[in-house]
Amino acid sequence: MIELMPFAVSMGIRLVEASPQRVVAEMTARDDLCTAGAILHGGAVMAFADSVAAVGAMLNLPEGAATTTLESKTNFTGAVRAGDTARAVAEPVHLGRATMVWQTRIFRGDGKLAAQVTQTQMTLAARA
Repeated sequence: MIELMPFAVSMGIRLVEASPQRVVAEMTARDDLCTAGAILHGGAVMAFADSVAAVGAMLNLPEGAATTTLESKTNFTGAVRAGDTARAVAEPVHLGRATMVWQTRIFRGDGKLAAQVTQTQMTLAARA
């Protein structure tokens, strides 16, 4: 499903596990995704989480429907350094007909939490 999102592909996001209840992915903190000090850019962290949770939302959609992000909040708790592999684990908090809420935790290669993202996805009805 990542291949349906060109930006996620360009970031190098790799799916490890994908089910309606849990999505796991990895992404290498490349130099071109970093800011000063060779730290993964906060926007890259947020885009990583958004893409991974979007996969989870897509796996929970009714036939023909689509999804879009309505809201996203990120708490940064640690830095991911260039060359490290970040791991995202996204799990649903709420799976409704009109909206879904997903929590995604981003871990550094050493297993320590780097960020926690909570986002709301809206279900877009299938077009006739």
